[in-house]
Amino acid sequence: MSGFQLLRLAQIMEPEPGNPLEAEGVLNPAAVRGPDGMLYLFPRLVAQGNYSRIGIARIRFNEAGDPFGVERLGIALEPEADYERRPDGGGGCEDPRITFVERFKRYMMTYTALSPLGPRIALAVSEDLFHWKRLGLATFDPYKCIDFVHVDNKDASIFPVAIPNHAGKMQLAILHRPLFPGTRPEETACQAESREVDLDHESIWISYCPMALEGLKPQYLGLFNSHHRLATPVSAWERLKIGGGTPPILTRHGWLILYHGVSKMEEQGSDGQQLCYSAGVMVLSTEHPRVIRYRSAEPVLTPELPQERRGIVPNVVFPTAIDRRDDIGLPDRFDVYYGMADNRIGVARLDMPERLPPGAFGNGDVQKAGAQK
Repeated sequence: MSGFQLLRLAQIMEPEPGNPLEAEGVLNPAAVRGPDGMLYLFPRLVAQGNYSRIGIARIRFNEAGDPFGVERLGIALEPEADYERRPDGGGGCEDPRITFVERFKRYMMTYTALSPLGPRIALAVSEDLFHWKRLGLATFDPYKCIDFVHVDNKDASIFPVAIPNHAGKMQLAILHRPLFPGTRPEETACQAESREVDLDHESIWISYCPMALEGLKPQYLGLFNSHHRLATPVSAWERLKIGGGTPPILTRHGWLILYHGVSKMEEQGSDGQQLCYSAGVMVLSTEHPRVIRYRSAEPVLTPELPQERRGIVPNVVFPTAIDRRDDIGLPDRFDVYYGMADNRIGVARLDMPERLPPGAFGNGDVQKAGAQK
């Protein structure tokens, strides 16, 4: 098993009985400390017909300092823009991640807009977490023969500080996983076990916003470019798909990210396939986050509880939010909030080891992924 392990603390949120906004689940939240020091949760609330809004709630802690529940406070975002709504009346604002960007002195939210063209990365900004201004869809330059513009894209998050691109320029960076045709787990699951992973089309990418940070206002973000392939499926537990998870957060060892991987269950479902969503750990270099210092060879969290194995989508743990516990004097403790079977929200504790465990995958192993069997 990995040197990192998560200790489950609690299920902290489930659909509220009688609430039509949560009829089909609460899941995949963002979490961030507000100006008042309190921890706020931004769950995806799913109404009938898979119509999603982003709610806002305040985390409740017990005397030991562990999260155990929420206080619902309302709606942060609901589908209003043309890129969040579909002609048939559908649409959605889904799966947010929130980062306090130090240069802007603002909170920035990345979320999935269920647009008429499919899921796309959208951005919003706030000073207080209760009032959000939309910035529109993230835009990307093409890269070589790879078209980032006309494909589905989701599970994005941004760094809280400027980081250097390939040329050493300090820029705003975003992690994202484009969903190129044929790379969804439902599609890769139908291929032979010995298939070769497509390095360009099945990876988590890091891209950079080239505008000068001096005097930049968040509503004038430019194109993301300087694309770099960060991580590709390597291990069996992520063979069918790798994708984003929690926003990068700085630790003693570098930028910590929990990400998701998809594999095929041994037992099949009624539709002939049964997928399993698990979570792994990556640690990126503090100075050069394009470099992976550590990557867990085994998942740190897999579906085990009944609430994780049965739900809207069974056998899913999906980390999307992380909170460093400076508030109780434990900067090496991280609380990870995750979706449970696309229906509920759980939280688990991760303690940062004094040293990175040996023998895990780094960047060098990514080059071998194309021959993964």
